[in-house]
Amino acid sequence: MKALNKLGGMLCCRGSANKYSRLDAKLEKRMAEFKRGSSGQSNFKSIDSIILRFPQFREELKNIRNVFDLYDEDSNGAIDREELKKCLQKLQLHLTAEEIEDLFHSCDMDGSEGIQFNEFIVLLCLIYLLKDPHTTSKIDSPQLEATFDTVIEVFLFLDKNGDGKLNKTEVVKALNEASPREKSPAHVSRNRFKEMDWDKSGKVSFRQFLFAFIDWVGIETDEEISQEQS
Repeated sequence: MKALNKLGGMLCCRGSANKYSRLDAKLEKRMAEFKRGSSGQSNFKSIDSIILRFPQFREELKNIRNVFDLYDEDSNGAIDREELKKCLQKLQLHLTAEEIEDLFHSCDMDGSEGIQFNEFIVLLCLIYLLKDPHTTSKIDSPQLEATFDTVIEVFLFLDKNGDGKLNKTEVVKALNEASPREKSPAHVSRNRFKEMDWDKSGKVSFRQFLFAFIDWVGIETDEEISQEQS
């Protein structure tokens, strides 16, 4: 969880709790709509059923690396604003300048002015989630869309009250749902929630959940890959 802890610390230090409120409010509304549309149906019955899918999630999300490398034109391990605009144009995702700026800042968690690989995964998933479903501006990859749909379903499994955000009570309930007689230790439940609740607000947005989920699945950051190769 080293990468996640580092990003969480940076977020807190930058005092960014209110900076992303506009985007997170949109996400909250969209997730609540998904929850209502699901009618309580889910392919996941327990946290264990989600963990069993981690290897598959890892491989599917790693496939985004090819897209990332394609648009990281200077091969510096990060996508800057101009490279991001070209990427969005190529993917036929038509966003306003304000929407692009909101997404860029919301995903550039370390404040490096560049979107690294794990941040790029979050960015693509947010674009997929926020776009109008009636438009043709979709990520042109059925496999990737299916992966994002499943990640959204994981969030909905945790969001027991369907309000589009997570609280500690919901996360603890989800962790213990399958085996109420074998409850997860309290410190494990607390730690899992803390890994998502970086700003210590007691509420977790889908964006915060995404960064934590990618870390749990085990997607390596560019920094970790460089350390392994050296």
